[in-house]
Amino acid sequence: MTMTVFSKIIAGEIPSYKVAEDGKNYAFLDINPIARGHVLAVPKTENDYLFTLNDESLSHLILFSKRVALAIEKAVPCKRIGMAVVGLEVPHAHIHLIPIQGIYDIDFTRPKLKLTPEEMKATAAEIAKFFAEIKV
Repeated sequence: MTMTVFSKIIAGEIPSYKVAEDGKNYAFLDINPIARGHVLAVPKTENDYLFTLNDESLSHLILFSKRVALAIEKAVPCKRIGMAVVGLEVPHAHIHLIPIQGIYDIDFTRPKLKLTPEEMKATAAEIAKFFAEIKV
């Protein structure tokens, strides 16, 4: 079976800016972000579509995403963390967690940010630091 790009990231075959991980899920910065701190939260087990995850896996991913979102909120100035489930670009269930000031900030047609590797590393480290401190 061919692994998805997300499975290769989780396995360490493709580098990522990891912000959080637990036994079942992995979160990393989107390399084509629409906002600084744009994170993808994915289950470690491949599943093409979020809503075909079993209830336990879906619940765990949502609770994991909540903790990641609270960490992003502390690391990146914003009004809220928006959540988007599109699921067409990679055949591996995932949730976009995006710092927003308003509803129109979740617009995937907007030009993507061009952040340096140093900016990405610093953002990932800041989110990871807060993730470690948050208990839900």
